[in-house]
Amino acid sequence: MIHNKRYNAVELETKHGTLIVEGPIQSEVIANWEFHEDLVAFRAPAQQHKAIVDIANLPEGRIIIVRNERTIVGYSTFLHPDPLERWSQGNMENLIELGAIEVIPKFRGTGVGKTLLRVSMMDDMMEDYITITTEYYWHWDLKGTGLNVWEYRKVMEKMMQAGGLEYFATDDPEISSHPANCLMAKIGSRVDSKSIQQFDQLRFMNRFMY
Repeated sequence: MIHNKRYNAVELETKHGTLIVEGPIQSEVIANWEFHEDLVAFRAPAQQHKAIVDIANLPEGRIIIVRNERTIVGYSTFLHPDPLERWSQGNMENLIELGAIEVIPKFRGTGVGKTLLRVSMMDDMMEDYITITTEYYWHWDLKGTGLNVWEYRKVMEKMMQAGGLEYFATDDPEISSHPANCLMAKIGSRVDSKSIQQFDQLRFMNRFMY
């Protein structure tokens, strides 16, 4: 599969200034931007900066960034699922995962997350993919937002829906371990029925155990 990547950009006005939401961005461009020190959800900022540069270098890797002048203040990552996860077991070239989405606290609540998802889906190539995201409550900033798990889950669902992702049932043990966890996905308009069937099999791998 050839992973074509077509650049799109949106200018977003917020109470804290103008942001550029753009991508997919090439690795060398990402490497040259500053990476905000408050992007700490997954690892130390310098390490996460390097991680998204590495993802941008993958054939299927897509990085959408939120930029305040020359500083990255948010991003989303798309790549094939981790080899240790069930979603990689079908070796599906057209299955891509929204692996991470993060925005610094200063710009949360200004529509940045939804805009990230909308820009991510502007590329027509996304209609060739099944795009998934796995949401786990232990990754959520409950302390920083003051929200409980169900309030945060509602916020996450609304944000994902801006990119066309919807709730899908699954028997994945990690997702099933807490009722707030969930699988969301968008099946592109050009995805063939065989791929959809493969995805259904990945969602319910334990159905024959009962």
